[in-house]
Amino acid sequence: MKNLPQKVRSRKLNSRVDLTAMVSVSFLLIIFFMVVGELSKPKLLDLAMPERHCDEEFGRVINCGASIDNRLVTILLDQDDKIIMYSGLLFDPIGKAKEINYGQNGIRKELFSKKRAILEYSTSMGKPKNGPIVIIKPSKKSNFKNLVDILNEMAVAKIDTYVIVPEYTPEESKLLASN
Repeated sequence: MKNLPQKVRSRKLNSRVDLTAMVSVSFLLIIFFMVVGELSKPKLLDLAMPERHCDEEFGRVINCGASIDNRLVTILLDQDDKIIMYSGLLFDPIGKAKEINYGQNGIRKELFSKKRAILEYSTSMGKPKNGPIVIIKPSKKSNFKNLVDILNEMAVAKIDTYVIVPEYTPEESKLLASN
């Protein structure tokens, strides 16, 4: 008999899987989802709304009432760094509308005095936390710097309740034209 070639058997090697990369990816995914979960939580803002009032003639309407009217301060921004400020509602203002300049002796001084007067009034009415409500109305001719300056003045005066309204009423347009 002829010598038959013997089959060469390969040795079986120990198979090991390196999981280092899998662990790194897992940690990155865990961190990613934790950050996304934290950033997607809703942020809450306080909303101050006037009390509702039932009126037979108009149905259910919102009534600002005297306590809100006394807290309203409207700032109109126009071209050439022009600021007009009035308190209350335009058809029934508290005092006259006046033109004010930017700066420490202008708008800042007025905001501090209005805030002080409104807080004194609110305290006398038994509501010590009710500060001013400022309505900022930039015109289409005013520049972005003026809006940023007014927002900075809100931060300096620590006025928490303010809103930016991009539209003027016809009466406010007449007021700007007259000043």
